Amino acid sequence: MPTALALPNDIERLKQLVIEQRAALQQAQQQLHSRQLQIEHLKLQLARLTRLKFGRSSEQLDQQIAQLELKLEELESESPIISTTASSQTSSNEAIELIPSRTRRALPEHLPREHFVHEPASTCTCVQCGGQLKRLGEDIAEMLEYVPAHWKVLRHVRPKYSCSRCEHITQAPAPSRPIARGMAGPGLLAHVLISKYGDHLPLYRQSQIYAREGMELPRSLLAEWVGQTATLMQPLLDAIKTHVLAADKLHADDTPVPVLTGLGKTKQGRLWTYVRDDRPSASKDPPAVWFAYSPDRKAKHPSEHLTDFAGILQADGYAGFNALYERETHPLIEAACWAHARRKFYDLYAATQSPLAEEALKRIAQLYVIEESIRGFTVKQRVDVRQQHSAPLLQDLYRWCMAALSQVSKKSDIASAIHYALARWTALTRFAQDGRIEIDNNAAERALRAVALGRKNYLFAGSDSGGERAAAMYSLIGTCKLNDINPESYLRYVLTHIAEHPINRVEELLPWNVADKLTATSLAA
Repeated sequence: MPTALALPNDIERLKQLVIEQRAALQQAQQQLHSRQLQIEHLKLQLARLTRLKFGRSSEQLDQQIAQLELKLEELESESPIISTTASSQTSSNEAIELIPSRTRRALPEHLPREHFVHEPASTCTCVQCGGQLKRLGEDIAEMLEYVPAHWKVLRHVRPKYSCSRCEHITQAPAPSRPIARGMAGPGLLAHVLISKYGDHLPLYRQSQIYAREGMELPRSLLAEWVGQTATLMQPLLDAIKTHVLAADKLHADDTPVPVLTGLGKTKQGRLWTYVRDDRPSASKDPPAVWFAYSPDRKAKHPSEHLTDFAGILQADGYAGFNALYERETHPLIEAACWAHARRKFYDLYAATQSPLAEEALKRIAQLYVIEESIRGFTVKQRVDVRQQHSAPLLQDLYRWCMAALSQVSKKSDIASAIHYALARWTALTRFAQDGRIEIDNNAAERALRAVALGRKNYLFAGSDSGGERAAAMYSLIGTCKLNDINPESYLRYVLTHIAEHPINRVEELLPWNVADKLTATSLAA
């Protein structure tokens, strides 16, 4: 830049110099702005990658919770030691003050009880003076004990009777078994299935546990039981599918599942989930979830799954669902997910502390406050409240998005987050006009959590057929959980009765239709 002494005296030359300097400054500012955008974008990418490895994805959040629970266990384990040490260094009265009082919870009445009576050395005469003793009452203290899982063999004896006149032989028919000529009872099969698909314990680990208990059950045998049981319960799975697809609104989502294709090689299979749950809008219809497996993520799979479904589909922005909204026969009504739209702003705010992203999060949070207040209301009540309170907020949010776009670069991440919402605005705001629709698709995401936990433990499915079996079991277990039913008790009941149950009345064995029988069976046990 020229010094004052080097500046020309010609006015026109000075003007030209100022114009050149302004142009250079504007170019420098543009370069600086471009670099700032690039830095912001890279910071956002870094934050996303960090979250994938260390952040609050559902699996990582579970891990953080587990770590906190472990720390809490350690602190609680140390509490009695600290109290004992303190009491040994103080008087008895002081020690009582140091140890916090705790009200003991009554033990469940349905648990079996063993009685132990502890009589004093003498029950007739006093050991102090020899006087006659009379009973005053008794003190009872209960202790909770654990009895390790035990095995038993059920022997079915069928006596034969022969007629002395015609020699006709009479004998009771053999009771049915869940697996023809199989040695596994319903309870054992239910336990193996829940351990694998509910508690995510691979079969080889189960085999090791059983071996420690003195029961040799090879992994290959357990695998045969799983396959045969899944085949046996296929009619029940079909009934769940029918119930789910009979709804007028579904939540849909999918998640990857590694599938073994060879030694050390896997491919990316897919588990799709379809959830029927209208309890938030006061529906009395039983909730249910149906899982389906596919070897890839092609759009044809959800189209095949939902061929017979007509109504509202609440899902994320996966393009594979678009054909369902555009099909000629019974096109589905699209309802989008505000949780996904919000996540775009959250990622940006977590990475850059963007004021615009923060403002978007606050506005979206107001919508969720309203939704929480009307959970369990009827469809009409929900529409009335949403029209009165949510609709104005949505209109303000739309105007804010348009105004914010005019303030930022088209290539910025905040613009990308806003465009994501605006591109789906009709589907995102449809919940304000229809009380059946939820504000987000969290019902489907909750259904997939079990898959994420299982994937973390058993790493992959052994084959495409293994993926199909997993889908069947997740359907049964997930539907039980939605109806607050113990999945293992339910499977035990079903496996006890399904072999002899008429297939044209299989709906009678759906979880909500046997819930009362399960309660009665549990209390009797």
